[in-house]
Amino acid sequence: MSDQKTVRRALVTGGSGELGAAICQALADAGWHVIVHAHQSLGRAEDTAQAIRVAGGEAQAVAFDVSDAQASTAAIEALLAQGTIQAVINNAGIHDDAPMAGMSGEQWHRVIDVSLHGFFHVTQPLLLPMARARFGRIVSVSSVAAQLGNRGQTNYAAAKAALHGASKSLAREMASRGITVNVVAPGVISGRMADAAFPPERIREVVPAQRAGTPQEVAALVVFLCSDVAGYINGQIIGVNGGMV
Repeated sequence: MSDQKTVRRALVTGGSGELGAAICQALADAGWHVIVHAHQSLGRAEDTAQAIRVAGGEAQAVAFDVSDAQASTAAIEALLAQGTIQAVINNAGIHDDAPMAGMSGEQWHRVIDVSLHGFFHVTQPLLLPMARARFGRIVSVSSVAAQLGNRGQTNYAAAKAALHGASKSLAREMASRGITVNVVAPGVISGRMADAAFPPERIREVVPAQRAGTPQEVAALVVFLCSDVAGYINGQIIGVNGGMV
């Protein structure tokens, strides 16, 4: 592990979930101090942080609602008081699926509040500190649904597709300060939700690779985009989908 003074810190929103935990672990393995974020599942975030520490890495857990502007600002300020945050991985997101003809306004707004407004609430307060340091890595986790569309997910696809345009614009704004802004768009990734929604025969139909991806395959790309050697990759949407797009 690097000297404490040189260890970079990464905030991973939605770090208590399966994909988020894999990203946290991979970043810790690469030498980052990881801030594992949760909303209502602080216990799971603590478990992920503890597992990282047991393995010799550095991690802490934090809980706040990314859709709440005031709560997010207060949490980010408290984290910045502890030290610089050089990377943020916007992984927090929720599903609330329904055909749009039968979708409630609450379903529409709740999904967009977490994925899109959460991106703003968490990322915006980190931009000037990153700019002063002349280094930053912003990676947002989207979905193949934002690229292809998906029945019953107009809210989710809209929220994730909005991240694409926001990230491309933000990349142009911040590139001269040594800050990169990219999007990782996973396809069918193994885990509780995907395993229930995509039986093996369905995966063979829709995924050219004929298998689900793993959280670790997504996490590996996130870690690379956060590295020094990825400094010229900026404003990109990169799929991890087995050839679906």
